[in-house]
Amino acid sequence: MKLGSEVNLNDPIWDLSKFQGRLRYFAWITDPRLTLIPTQTLYQYKDQIEFYSKNRSLPQGVTVADYRRAQQATLSAFHPDSGVLQNVIGRMSFQVPGGMVLCGCMVTFYRSPAAVVFWQWTNQSFNAVVNYTNAPGSSSDTKKILFAYVTATTSALVTALGLKAFLAKNASAMLQRFVPFVAVAAANAVNIPLMRQNEIVEGVTVYDENNREVGKSKYAAVKGILQVFISRLAIVTPCMTMLPPIMMQLEKYSWMKRYGRFVNAPMQVFFAGIFYIGCVPLGCALFNQKCSVTTQRLKTFEPSAYEKMKTDTSGELPEKVFFNKGL
Repeated sequence: MKLGSEVNLNDPIWDLSKFQGRLRYFAWITDPRLTLIPTQTLYQYKDQIEFYSKNRSLPQGVTVADYRRAQQATLSAFHPDSGVLQNVIGRMSFQVPGGMVLCGCMVTFYRSPAAVVFWQWTNQSFNAVVNYTNAPGSSSDTKKILFAYVTATTSALVTALGLKAFLAKNASAMLQRFVPFVAVAAANAVNIPLMRQNEIVEGVTVYDENNREVGKSKYAAVKGILQVFISRLAIVTPCMTMLPPIMMQLEKYSWMKRYGRFVNAPMQVFFAGIFYIGCVPLGCALFNQKCSVTTQRLKTFEPSAYEKMKTDTSGELPEKVFFNKGL
């Protein structure tokens, strides 16, 4: 199916420079139903995308609606830099089912140190997978990956248990319900940089507006990681701060006092799911995934990288360079 020269189906459907456009885009590609698409179908979708990119026409029998479905699935499942199929657990489309269970259980089981250890470890292991899966570029160094995972999850557990012990002694019963949120926020501040420590040490690849590689920047890596941390915090904050007062109100009812031990956890997981459905695309949309930094700022904060880029480009540096900040 040939399309007119003015039509380019690979152009973004929405304006990603604006928050509203990014919100609609991320609601589109983080749809949890996308995790149910079989691997074979995903590769068929990818073939359709590649066919159109090469031929500027759709494969025989494929409609524009079919192509958009293929786009949605491939953008959700394949890494934007490497093109590698991401593991299901690490995809942002798995954030709703994965996050709602973990958030609901962390808010439910916060009293016992053993429960805190288990659910914080599970949550930070999940976060480590998500952080690695959605980091810019790719890495095949198994030792580095394992070291990053061990250091990240260990640091996160120490942080969570330390906060649990401190707040349990110095906080009211109501405030103690917020221990999981404080622990998660502090642990994520440790987990995200550690799982992406290679970017901080070696820098992240930056490109000009025509997608030509310009060089590597540690400053850009730090900026991207900071934005990802803020986004992840925005995803979990409504759920973990609003669930405790909601449950405290529900616990006053006689039916809740009678059946609470059976329905408490399922109810909190259900409410967490409602929060996550709205907060996952909202958190992802806070910043553009294609992040930018001015070369003047690199000259100020990272002069060595700036000079190398200037040499490699024969002094023809763009005013701005772009990079994938990850999700």
